[in-house]
Amino acid sequence: MKPDAKALLLERDLVFSSHSAVIAAFGKEFARSGALDPKYHRYLLDAQDSRNVGDYGVGPGVTTAQAQKILDWAREFIVAAEKYLGREND
Repeated sequence: MKPDAKALLLERDLVFSSHSAVIAAFGKEFARSGALDPKYHRYLLDAQDSRNVGDYGVGPGVTTAQAQKILDWAREFIVAAEKYLGREND
């Protein structure tokens, strides 16, 4: 299984049920503390905004290029999370 923001928080015995709570806790625990590059918090915030557009029709829509950028961010995030967790070769 690839680590995500919830998995990183679980490593610190933190569990949240809503996307917004996960993103906020990730910002506090990992971005603000410097444990991981703050850009990953920004990635989560921007990806959540795009999810809202796609799921709820809020905003002008998500282009293919925007979706590709989010996929690239996700791949980058997974690499950073694996490195943080010491699982680079899993």
